[in-house]
Amino acid sequence: MEMSNQHRRFLLIGQSGVQGVLNFLENGLIVWFIHGSSNTIAIWNETGGIVLDLLLTGLFLPFLICVIVSPIIAAQVRSGKVPPLSPEQFLHSYWFRRSSWMRGLLLGTAGVIFGALPVVSALILAQAQSFPMVSYMIFKAVWAAALASLVAPIIGWWALANASRKMLVNSRQNLHQRVM
Repeated sequence: MEMSNQHRRFLLIGQSGVQGVLNFLENGLIVWFIHGSSNTIAIWNETGGIVLDLLLTGLFLPFLICVIVSPIIAAQVRSGKVPPLSPEQFLHSYWFRRSSWMRGLLLGTAGVIFGALPVVSALILAQAQSFPMVSYMIFKAVWAAALASLVAPIIGWWALANASRKMLVNSRQNLHQRVM
């Protein structure tokens, strides 16, 4: 399945790059807003600490990107700003046909398992107790940017395939109606 240069640019720059930058800024600012008055942030504390923050981010970051970006991509395909995929370019998996919240939940689960749990496990195995707030803010911003950059092209591809399939189905229905 050959991808056009426009689709490749759309996925790598428009999705991965943009989501990486946005999530770097957003997650750094979130840590600063929540913990800005603290000198350190505990790995575990009464509100969950770093462990809970990473687990929740691993789940909700891909989920939110998927439910927010998927309708935007569908609108871009419908308006012609992004060209639809040809049927040969559709994925062999049918996940792209699922709702955006189901796709987001799948990638959020993967974000917890492959993104958050390894980091949390390493922190626990290293017996880390706390981090300086600024160090954690930088780490969290970089980690969230990396996670977003990895899941955004998948989300974009699924949304692009789903919107393209719907356009194809609608055009076939319109053609069928005209013939009758």
